Formats: sequence, structure tokens, C-alpha cells
Amino acid sequence: MERIPVPTAQTNTVRSLLPMLRLHAWAFPAIILLGLVQSLSEGFGIGLFIPLLHGLGAGTQSPLQGGWLAARMDALFQHVAPDDRLSVIIVTLFTVVLATAVLAYFHGVLFTWIDGNIAHHLRRRIFGQLLTISFGAIERDRSGRLLNVLASDTWRTSEALKILVHLFVTTSTVAVYVALLFLMSWRLTVLVAVGMLLVSATVRVFTKGVRELGEKVTTSNSELAHRMVEGIDGMRVIRAYGREDYEQGRFDRASDTLRRAILRMGFVEGAVHPVHEVLVAALLLTILFATARGATDIPILLVFVFVLYRLQPRVKDLEASRVRLDALAASVEEVVSLLDVADKEFVKSGQIVHPGVDDGIVFDRVSFRYDPRDEPALTRASFTIPVGKTTAFVGPSGGGKSTIIKLILRFYDPTDGLVLTNGRCLREFDLDSWRRQIAVVSQDGYLFNATVRDNIAYGRLDASHDEIVDAAKKADAHDFIEHLPDKYDTVLGHHGVRLSGGQQQRISVARAIIRNPRILILDEATNALDSISEHWIQETLATLKGGRTVIMIAHRLATIEQADQIIVLEKGCVSECGTLRELVTAGGLFTRLHNLQHRSAIAAVADGE
Repeated sequence: MERIPVPTAQTNTVRSLLPMLRLHAWAFPAIILLGLVQSLSEGFGIGLFIPLLHGLGAGTQSPLQGGWLAARMDALFQHVAPDDRLSVIIVTLFTVVLATAVLAYFHGVLFTWIDGNIAHHLRRRIFGQLLTISFGAIERDRSGRLLNVLASDTWRTSEALKILVHLFVTTSTVAVYVALLFLMSWRLTVLVAVGMLLVSATVRVFTKGVRELGEKVTTSNSELAHRMVEGIDGMRVIRAYGREDYEQGRFDRASDTLRRAILRMGFVEGAVHPVHEVLVAALLLTILFATARGATDIPILLVFVFVLYRLQPRVKDLEASRVRLDALAASVEEVVSLLDVADKEFVKSGQIVHPGVDDGIVFDRVSFRYDPRDEPALTRASFTIPVGKTTAFVGPSGGGKSTIIKLILRFYDPTDGLVLTNGRCLREFDLDSWRRQIAVVSQDGYLFNATVRDNIAYGRLDASHDEIVDAAKKADAHDFIEHLPDKYDTVLGHHGVRLSGGQQQRISVARAIIRNPRILILDEATNALDSISEHWIQETLATLKGGRTVIMIAHRLATIEQADQIIVLEKGCVSECGTLRELVTAGGLFTRLHNLQHRSAIAAVADGE
């Protein structure tokens, strides 16, 4: 009946959603076809009211004069005996209503199936994108935003897709109803169309600004998710510093901002129904009052009004769907932006399967910046990590130690220079085959909210129970595991919250041991351990060195005394390289660090005495 203009911003949203409709190429045409057939069936059922009302005596007994539609509907039953005509019409009408209900059921089931599959597909694609994009994109982005996109915006985008398809189906239904109205009285239909356009324009005034409100909801939801993540991850620091009230205030403000944004959107979206209802009711009553007194065929007029009555919620639904689609536009943009590969950097896998490190890892004049605007984290760093030996990296914070580990793991690629292994650039090797040879034990080794068994076996998913126990024993973890409520089947909670810091670290060490790696990376691996456990694990790691390349980062110089090579980093540059004995006597940065820690250790012993 009315052509609803689509704003440019809404057109962009539709364009973003259309490619997603191809995920199930057969299903969306099927939904639209079912909806169209359902609309035609419903329209035919409404048309049957014309001969039904005529047969009940609501009009004259002469043939209907309501135009082409009335003549065709009346002609359907002309061959039926007058005494049986009313019964046949009623049975036909019931059959059509039943068929419409069955079509509506299958249409709804198919709609639900598609909706769930689309949301599942979007979540899979976004999570896969997070697993493959450059690690820098993850580090730069707030975890709350990513969590919001993955957990909330995917559902909202799926809802937007559902609304878009619903718009197609509803438009088909409206078209069927408009056709019925034209076939009954084109003059009245034009009059109604003008009135409905005025109603639509009025509703648009009430819903102005809903897109901006939708963006506000998305932003507020992301901020709240960020507060949730930080509140849980930083719980120890929050309580240690007595910042419960401060964090509660920040959470409350974020939650209240979201509440107010949703409330404002609710006010706008909620205005669609009552405003539309009142205006259309006024329109229908005006038309009925203006035409009823001069009407010669009451059945046609009654059916015309009935079609208008059935049409009204569909037109209202179109308006509400348009408003809702605008409100969801920000979520769609977030999802599409995250899925877009054009503006993102990926660490690409090479084609060569890595056979194993035969001649060490070589950094050849490697420079790296995390961001073009930042100072370089590494500057023309050149050194060799020999195979089967232990290499330790030391130096002040910010020297580039962690950056070297990230480059070895290929979380990043160098900005300049080459990282080589077996005489080839690391980029040439298959990423998975390279990382399978590496195990990492870091200061903040992450534990999953899973059992002890699952956390250890994460190093090698096909490990047997005996192998898991053996790795735990080597990591000095078996004894405390046996005292847990369910032993190896104990669920550790978020970040291994049920364990102490030292226990968490020993689980991480066991996870690395069971991997049986060729390259073992220890990034402040024993910082959270007491002296006895550290000594035990150092002995364990010493037995694992045979044939392995061990890379260590340590602030406590006592942990690197047995290293075959020590590389000293300062401000992203290699300042010294040699054995412990050579560096202690060289009089450089390492000598100063060694003497400083030696004096601190003596002072600590004196204080203890």
C-alpha cells in the first residue's frame, strides 16, 4: 500500500546483511516462498468472506456488484446447489484457514532453524577470526569489546537478519492485501494509501534518532563487558588494594549507562505500536463512517474494512521492523567490521612442514615495532640460539626480551630483518608444524576452567593418564593434586582460581613437560615458586635439556647460572653475549645487574637474621 523509503544508513545495513543470506542459499528463498504462499492462502481465505456474508444475507440476494474480485469469488460456488452453498463455503474457508496455519507452522520452524544456524555460523567465524588475526590486533583491542561482539552482537546481527527476511515476507503479505483492496475498490484503496503514508510519516517523527540510540547501546554493552572481564581477572588486585567500592562504582556506572540507553530505545521503539494503532484506527473509522451510508453492497464494504484491519498490524510490523533494524545497525557494523579481512593483518602460514631445528634459530638484524608511532621494541638485533643448548635473555624491563619470544612463536613477524631456522626464513614454514615443536611456561601461564587432567593434557591432547601423572610428578605437582577433592578430575575454576600461584605454575610446567618439545621456552617460569619447588623444577628441567633447545627469560640471575649462553638486552639492542663467567667479569650491564642482585640477597639474609 505504501512505499517505505529506506534511508542511506539503513541501506548500508541491508547491504551488510545480504551476503550472510547466502550461507543457506536454499533456505531463504524457501522461507520467502512459504511466506508468499501463506499470504496468498490467507488472502484467498479473506476473499471467501465475500460469498459467505452474501450467503448469510448480509447483502442483497442479487449477484454481488463489488467488482472483479467479488464476481470471481461468487463464481467459485455458482455450480453448487443453493441449499448446499453456505456449507461448502464454510468447509472451504475452514480448509484454507487450516492450510494457512500449517504453512505458518513450517514457516516458523524453518525460520527458527535458520536463525540458530546463522548465529552459530557468525560465532564460529568471529572466533576463528580471533584465532587467526595478528596477535597485535588482540593485544590492542579491549577484551570487553571482543567479548561483547562474540557473545552479544552476533545474536543481534542474527536478529537483524531475521528482521530483514521478515520484512521480505511481510512485504509480500502487504502486497497480497493491497491487491485484494484494489480488486474490491481502487478508489477507496488510493484514499487509504494516502492516509497510511501520513500515518507512516508521523511514526517516523516519533522514532527519529533510534539508530544513534542503537549505537549507544552497543557501546555501553561493550563497556560493561569490559568492566566484567577486568573485575573478574583483576579480583586479587582489587581486594588486595581494598578497591571493592571503587570497582563497584565503575561497574554500577557502566551498568546504569546501559540501562538508560536501553530504556531510551525502549521508549522510542515502544512508541511505534500505540501511535500507529491510534492513527490507523482513526483512519479506518473515518473511512467506514464516510462510505457506509452510501454503500449498496454491505458484504464488500465489510470485507474491505476487514482486510484493512488485517493489513494494519502488517504495516505497523513493517514500521517496527524498520525501527528495530536501525537499532541493530551498530551491532551489524561491529560484526561485519570484525569479519572483514581487508583491514586486518594476518600472520600467514608457510607451505614447508618444519622437520625440526637442526642448526639453531638465527636473528639477523631484526627490528620490530608494535605500532609505527611507538619506539622500536627491537633494533637490528643479531644473535644465534644454538640447537640443544640453553640460551638465557636478561636485561632491564622494556629491553625486548618478551618481544623475542613473541617473534619466535610467530605471534608477530619482524618489521625488518629475518628470523631464520634451518637456513630458511621462519615465514616459509607451516605455522602449525613449527609451533608443535615448542612448549611455553610463562609467569602468567593460563589455566582453563577445566579439570587438572585437561589442563595438563592441553600440551598433548592424546596423552594417557599415566603420562599425565608422570608429567605432574616431574613438575612437583602430583602430591598436591592428590589432595584436591577430585584429584586429577578436580575442576580448577576461572584462571585456576582454586590453586595458589605456585601450584598454577607447576601445572603449567607439567603441561610443557608432557608436550615433549624440541624447544622449551621459560618466560619467568619459576617466579611464582618457593625455593624448594624452584630447585625441584630446575633439576627436572635440567634432565629435559638433552637434545632440546631451551630459551629462558629471567630477572633472578640465579635461575640462569647453568645457561650455555646469556644474551643481555637493553632498550631493544643486544649489548652483551657470553657465558655467566664471561659476563660477570666483563664489567658491563650484566655485571651491574649481577652485583645489584647479589647485594640485595645479602641484605635480605641480614634482615632475616
